[in-house]
Amino acid sequence: MIVIRHTQGNDELARVYVGELGDKSLIEFVESVQPPHPLEEKWVLIVSTLKGCPVGCAMCDAGGHFRGRLTAGEILEQIDLMIRRRFPDGRVPVRKLKIQFARMGDPAFNDAVPEVLRRLPALYNAPGLMPSISTIAPAGRERFFEELLTVKRQHYSDGRFQLQFSLHTSDEQARRRLIPARTWSFAQMADYSRLFFERGDRKITLNFAAPKGFPLDPAELRRVFSPDIFLIKITPINPTNASYASGLESLIDPNEPEAARALCRRFEEVGYKTILSIGELEENRIGSNCGMYVVGVRQECACAEQALDVTP
Repeated sequence: MIVIRHTQGNDELARVYVGELGDKSLIEFVESVQPPHPLEEKWVLIVSTLKGCPVGCAMCDAGGHFRGRLTAGEILEQIDLMIRRRFPDGRVPVRKLKIQFARMGDPAFNDAVPEVLRRLPALYNAPGLMPSISTIAPAGRERFFEELLTVKRQHYSDGRFQLQFSLHTSDEQARRRLIPARTWSFAQMADYSRLFFERGDRKITLNFAAPKGFPLDPAELRRVFSPDIFLIKITPINPTNASYASGLESLIDPNEPEAARALCRRFEEVGYKTILSIGELEENRIGSNCGMYVVGVRQECACAEQALDVTP
Protein backbone atom coordinates (compact mmCIF):
# COMPACT_ATOMS: atom_id res chain seq x y z
CA MET A 1 0.00 0.00 0.00
CA ILE A 2 1.27 3.46 -0.92
CA VAL A 3 1.09 6.10 1.80
CA ILE A 4 1.08 9.68 0.49
CA ARG A 5 3.82 11.54 2.37
CA HIS A 6 3.76 14.82 0.48
CA THR A 7 1.86 16.55 -2.29
CA GLN A 8 2.35 19.89 -3.97
CA GLY A 9 0.69 21.75 -6.82
CA ASN A 10 -2.80 22.65 -7.94
CA ASP A 11 -5.54 20.88 -9.83
CA GLU A 12 -5.66 23.50 -12.57
CA LEU A 13 -2.11 22.71 -13.75
CA ALA A 14 -0.19 19.92 -12.03
CA ARG A 15 0.12 18.04 -8.78
CA VAL A 16 3.10 15.98 -7.56
CA TYR A 17 2.71 13.15 -5.07
CA VAL A 18 5.46 11.55 -3.01
CA GLY A 19 4.43 8.11 -1.81
CA GLU A 20 6.04 5.75 0.67
CA LEU A 21 6.04 2.03 -0.04
CA GLY A 22 5.96 -0.77 2.49
CA ASP A 23 9.77 -0.99 2.52
CA LYS A 24 10.00 2.79 3.24
CA SER A 25 11.20 3.59 -0.29
CA LEU A 26 9.90 6.87 -1.70
CA ILE A 27 8.44 7.18 -5.17
CA GLU A 28 6.96 10.06 -7.09
CA PHE A 29 3.96 10.35 -9.41
CA VAL A 30 2.26 13.27 -11.11
CA GLU A 31 -1.00 14.36 -12.69
CA SER A 32 -1.24 17.35 -14.99
CA VAL A 33 -3.44 19.17 -17.43
CA GLN A 34 -2.04 21.09 -20.35
CA PRO A 35 -3.49 24.60 -20.71
CA PRO A 36 -5.31 25.78 -22.73
CA HIS A 37 -6.77 22.27 -22.99
CA PRO A 38 -9.28 21.51 -20.20
CA LEU A 39 -9.19 18.29 -18.18
CA GLU A 40 -12.01 16.87 -20.29
CA GLU A 41 -9.77 17.13 -23.35
CA LYS A 42 -6.44 15.87 -21.99
CA TRP A 43 -5.28 14.55 -18.63
CA VAL A 44 -1.74 13.22 -18.13
CA LEU A 45 -0.70 10.80 -15.38
CA ILE A 46 3.02 10.12 -14.95
CA VAL A 47 4.02 7.13 -12.83
CA SER A 48 7.21 5.58 -11.50
CA THR A 49 8.31 2.06 -12.39
CA LEU A 50 11.49 1.83 -10.29
CA LYS A 51 12.50 2.84 -6.77
CA GLY A 52 15.02 5.39 -7.95
CA CYS A 53 17.03 4.60 -11.08
CA PRO A 54 20.37 2.85 -11.68
CA VAL A 55 21.38 4.88 -14.73
CA GLY A 56 22.21 8.41 -13.58
CA CYS A 57 21.47 10.44 -16.71
CA ALA A 58 23.15 13.82 -16.69
CA MET A 59 19.89 15.78 -16.54
CA CYS A 60 17.73 13.54 -14.35
CA ASP A 61 17.38 13.58 -10.57
CA ALA A 62 15.97 10.04 -10.43
CA GLY A 63 19.46 8.54 -10.55
CA GLY A 64 20.86 7.12 -7.34
CA HIS A 65 19.03 5.69 -4.31
CA PHE A 66 18.04 2.72 -6.47
CA ARG A 67 16.24 0.08 -4.40
CA GLY A 68 14.65 -2.12 -7.02
CA ARG A 69 11.65 -2.50 -9.26
CA LEU A 70 8.04 -1.73 -8.44
CA THR A 71 5.50 -4.53 -8.64
CA ALA A 72 2.60 -4.36 -11.08
CA GLY A 73 0.35 -3.66 -8.11
CA GLU A 74 2.49 -0.73 -6.96
CA ILE A 75 2.45 0.80 -10.43
CA LEU A 76 -1.30 0.33 -10.75
CA GLU A 77 -1.87 1.82 -7.30
CA GLN A 78 -0.26 5.09 -8.37
CA ILE A 79 -2.67 5.27 -11.30
CA ASP A 80 -5.64 4.32 -9.16
CA LEU A 81 -4.92 6.92 -6.48
CA MET A 82 -4.96 9.70 -9.05
CA ILE A 83 -7.96 8.44 -11.01
CA ARG A 84 -10.16 7.70 -7.97
CA ARG A 85 -9.36 11.09 -6.48
CA ARG A 86 -11.09 12.80 -9.40
CA PHE A 87 -13.34 10.01 -10.66
CA PRO A 88 -14.30 7.75 -7.72
CA ASP A 89 -16.49 5.47 -9.84
CA GLY A 90 -13.69 4.73 -12.32
CA ARG A 91 -15.48 6.36 -15.25
CA VAL A 92 -13.00 8.75 -16.84
CA PRO A 93 -14.76 11.05 -19.36
CA VAL A 94 -11.52 12.43 -20.80
CA ARG A 95 -10.89 12.45 -24.54
CA LYS A 96 -7.18 11.65 -24.05
CA LEU A 97 -6.11 9.97 -20.80
CA LYS A 98 -2.37 9.71 -21.28
CA ILE A 99 -0.54 7.49 -18.79
CA GLN A 100 3.20 7.99 -19.05
CA PHE A 101 5.56 5.40 -17.58
CA ALA A 102 8.27 8.00 -17.28
CA ARG A 103 8.76 9.39 -13.78
CA MET A 104 11.26 7.46 -11.65
CA GLY A 105 13.15 4.86 -13.64
CA ASP A 106 13.22 3.62 -17.21
CA PRO A 107 10.22 1.29 -17.66
CA ALA A 108 12.24 -1.08 -19.85
CA PHE A 109 14.07 -2.27 -16.72
CA ASN A 110 10.80 -3.59 -15.23
CA ASP A 111 9.08 -6.71 -16.58
CA ALA A 112 5.93 -5.80 -14.62
CA VAL A 113 5.17 -2.94 -17.02
CA PRO A 114 3.72 -5.13 -19.82
CA GLU A 115 1.50 -6.80 -17.20
CA VAL A 116 0.24 -3.37 -16.11
CA LEU A 117 -0.50 -2.51 -19.73
CA ARG A 118 -2.47 -5.73 -20.14
CA ARG A 119 -4.59 -5.08 -17.06
CA LEU A 120 -5.28 -1.37 -17.50
CA PRO A 121 -8.11 -1.45 -20.09
CA ALA A 122 -10.32 -3.61 -17.85
CA LEU A 123 -9.85 -1.50 -14.72
CA TYR A 124 -11.55 1.73 -15.82
CA ASN A 125 -14.22 2.96 -18.17
CA ALA A 126 -11.74 5.17 -19.98
CA PRO A 127 -12.26 5.24 -23.75
CA GLY A 128 -9.47 7.82 -24.10
CA LEU A 129 -6.81 5.64 -22.47
CA MET A 130 -3.42 5.99 -24.17
CA PRO A 131 -0.30 4.60 -22.47
CA SER A 132 3.09 6.12 -23.23
CA ILE A 133 6.46 4.42 -22.76
CA SER A 134 9.56 6.62 -22.69
CA THR A 135 12.86 4.76 -22.71
CA ILE A 136 16.59 5.05 -23.31
CA ALA A 137 16.38 1.54 -24.89
CA PRO A 138 18.72 -0.25 -22.45
CA ALA A 139 20.73 -3.13 -23.88
CA GLY A 140 19.84 -6.66 -22.83
CA ARG A 141 16.14 -5.91 -22.46
CA GLU A 142 15.00 -7.54 -25.70
CA ARG A 143 12.42 -9.68 -23.90
CA PHE A 144 10.76 -6.56 -22.50
CA PHE A 145 10.50 -4.99 -25.94
CA GLU A 146 9.13 -8.22 -27.42
CA GLU A 147 6.42 -8.25 -24.73
CA LEU A 148 5.71 -4.57 -25.33
CA LEU A 149 5.13 -5.23 -29.03
CA THR A 150 2.74 -8.08 -28.22
CA VAL A 151 0.75 -6.00 -25.74
CA LYS A 152 0.51 -3.06 -28.12
CA ARG A 153 -0.85 -5.28 -30.88
CA GLN A 154 -3.35 -6.97 -28.56
CA HIS A 155 -4.69 -3.95 -26.67
CA TYR A 156 -3.57 -0.62 -28.13
CA SER A 157 -3.77 -0.64 -31.91
CA ASP A 158 -5.06 2.23 -34.06
CA GLY A 159 -3.03 5.01 -32.50
CA ARG A 160 -3.79 4.27 -28.84
CA PHE A 161 -0.16 3.85 -27.77
CA GLN A 162 2.88 6.11 -27.75
CA LEU A 163 6.49 4.93 -27.80
CA GLN A 164 9.31 7.39 -27.24
CA PHE A 165 13.07 6.95 -27.39
CA SER A 166 15.09 9.48 -25.39
CA LEU A 167 18.10 10.40 -27.55
CA HIS A 168 19.03 14.01 -26.61
CA THR A 169 21.78 14.17 -29.26
CA SER A 170 22.32 12.88 -32.79
CA ASP A 171 25.79 11.53 -31.91
CA GLU A 172 25.86 8.07 -30.33
CA GLN A 173 29.19 8.56 -28.58
CA ALA A 174 28.12 11.91 -27.16
CA ARG A 175 24.91 10.26 -25.96
CA ARG A 176 26.98 8.04 -23.67
CA ARG A 177 28.09 11.16 -21.81
CA LEU A 178 24.46 12.06 -21.15
CA ILE A 179 23.20 8.51 -20.59
CA PRO A 180 25.97 6.45 -18.92
CA ALA A 181 24.47 3.03 -19.64
CA ARG A 182 24.62 0.25 -22.19
CA THR A 183 21.85 0.95 -24.70
CA TRP A 184 20.72 -0.18 -28.09
CA SER A 185 22.44 1.51 -30.99
CA PHE A 186 20.42 3.91 -33.11
CA ALA A 187 20.29 1.20 -35.79
CA GLN A 188 18.80 -1.29 -33.30
CA MET A 189 16.15 1.24 -32.25
CA ALA A 190 15.27 1.81 -35.89
CA ASP A 191 15.08 -1.94 -36.62
CA TYR A 192 12.75 -2.53 -33.67
CA SER A 193 10.61 0.44 -34.63
CA ARG A 194 10.04 -0.94 -38.11
CA LEU A 195 8.46 -3.98 -36.43
CA PHE A 196 6.58 -1.93 -33.85
CA PHE A 197 5.06 0.68 -36.16
CA GLU A 198 1.97 -0.48 -38.04
CA ARG A 199 -0.72 1.18 -40.12
CA GLY A 200 -2.83 3.46 -37.92
CA ASP A 201 -0.21 3.73 -35.15
CA ARG A 202 1.17 6.99 -33.83
CA LYS A 203 4.63 7.75 -35.09
CA ILE A 204 7.41 6.84 -32.68
CA THR A 205 8.88 9.86 -30.92
CA LEU A 206 12.56 10.74 -30.82
CA ASN A 207 12.91 13.01 -27.80
CA PHE A 208 15.63 15.63 -27.45
CA ALA A 209 16.12 17.55 -24.21
CA ALA A 210 19.01 19.07 -26.06
CA PRO A 211 22.02 20.56 -24.25
CA LYS A 212 24.32 23.14 -25.76
CA GLY A 213 27.58 21.70 -27.05
CA PHE A 214 26.11 18.35 -28.15
CA PRO A 215 25.54 17.50 -31.83
CA LEU A 216 22.00 17.80 -33.14
CA ASP A 217 22.13 17.05 -36.86
CA PRO A 218 18.76 16.38 -38.57
CA ALA A 219 20.38 14.99 -41.73
CA GLU A 220 22.47 12.53 -39.71
CA LEU A 221 19.38 11.29 -37.87
CA ARG A 222 17.46 10.89 -41.10
CA ARG A 223 20.05 8.38 -42.34
CA VAL A 224 18.86 6.01 -39.58
CA PHE A 225 15.37 7.13 -38.53
CA SER A 226 12.82 7.44 -41.33
CA PRO A 227 10.38 10.37 -41.10
CA ASP A 228 7.72 7.88 -42.23
CA ILE A 229 7.99 6.16 -38.83
CA PHE A 230 9.47 8.77 -36.47
CA LEU A 231 8.68 12.29 -35.36
CA ILE A 232 10.87 14.68 -33.40
CA LYS A 233 10.08 16.23 -30.02
CA ILE A 234 12.30 19.02 -28.75
CA THR A 235 12.14 20.17 -25.14
CA PRO A 236 14.19 22.37 -22.81
CA ILE A 237 16.41 20.78 -20.20
CA ASN A 238 14.46 21.11 -17.00
CA PRO A 239 16.14 22.79 -13.99
CA THR A 240 17.08 19.67 -12.06
CA ASN A 241 19.83 19.24 -9.48
CA ALA A 242 21.52 16.81 -11.87
CA SER A 243 21.56 19.20 -14.83
CA TYR A 244 23.06 21.93 -12.66
CA ALA A 245 25.71 19.55 -11.29
CA SER A 246 26.55 18.36 -14.81
CA GLY A 247 26.91 21.92 -16.07
CA LEU A 248 24.36 21.35 -18.81
CA GLU A 249 22.83 24.38 -20.46
CA SER A 250 19.64 23.95 -22.43
CA LEU A 251 19.78 24.56 -26.16
CA ILE A 252 16.12 25.62 -25.92
CA ASP A 253 15.30 28.74 -23.94
CA PRO A 254 11.59 28.81 -22.99
CA ASN A 255 11.77 32.61 -23.10
CA GLU A 256 13.01 32.65 -26.71
CA PRO A 257 10.41 30.66 -28.66
CA GLU A 258 11.47 31.96 -32.08
CA ALA A 259 14.96 30.48 -31.73
CA ALA A 260 13.35 27.18 -30.72
CA ARG A 261 11.06 27.26 -33.74
CA ALA A 262 14.08 27.84 -35.97
CA LEU A 263 15.58 24.60 -34.64
CA CYS A 264 12.32 22.80 -35.36
CA ARG A 265 12.39 24.05 -38.94
CA ARG A 266 15.77 22.37 -39.46
CA PHE A 267 14.13 19.01 -38.75
CA GLU A 268 11.08 19.84 -40.84
CA GLU A 269 13.32 20.65 -43.80
CA VAL A 270 14.50 17.02 -43.91
CA GLY A 271 10.96 15.67 -43.64
CA TYR A 272 10.23 15.22 -39.93
CA LYS A 273 7.06 16.24 -38.18
CA THR A 274 8.39 18.20 -35.20
CA ILE A 275 6.84 19.04 -31.84
CA LEU A 276 8.20 21.82 -29.65
CA SER A 277 7.21 20.93 -26.09
CA ILE A 278 7.72 23.70 -23.55
CA GLY A 279 5.83 23.23 -20.30
CA GLU A 280 4.34 25.95 -18.16
CA LEU A 281 7.12 27.63 -16.17
CA GLU A 282 4.91 27.31 -13.08
CA GLU A 283 5.50 23.55 -13.31
CA ASN A 284 9.16 24.11 -12.45
CA ARG A 285 8.13 25.65 -9.14
CA ILE A 286 5.63 22.89 -8.44
CA GLY A 287 8.23 20.26 -9.25
CA SER A 288 6.11 18.41 -11.80
CA ASN A 289 8.24 19.47 -14.74
CA CYS A 290 11.73 19.50 -13.30
CA GLY A 291 12.64 15.88 -12.81
CA MET A 292 12.39 14.77 -9.20
CA TYR A 293 10.47 16.51 -6.44
CA VAL A 294 11.15 13.57 -4.13
CA VAL A 295 14.80 14.66 -3.85
CA GLY A 296 13.73 17.42 -1.49
CA VAL A 297 11.76 15.13 0.83
CA ARG A 298 13.65 11.85 0.59
CA GLN A 299 14.18 10.11 3.91
CA GLU A 300 17.28 8.05 4.48
CA CYS A 301 16.47 4.36 4.58
CA ALA A 302 18.45 1.75 6.48
CA CYS A 303 18.12 -0.87 3.77
CA ALA A 304 21.12 -1.23 1.44
CA GLU A 305 20.73 -0.06 -2.12
CA GLN A 306 20.60 -2.75 -4.75
CA ALA A 307 22.83 -2.80 -7.80
CA LEU A 308 21.90 -3.16 -11.44
CA ASP A 309 24.66 -3.41 -14.04
CA VAL A 310 24.08 -0.75 -16.67
CA THR A 311 27.69 0.32 -17.21
CA PRO A 312 28.69 1.10 -20.79
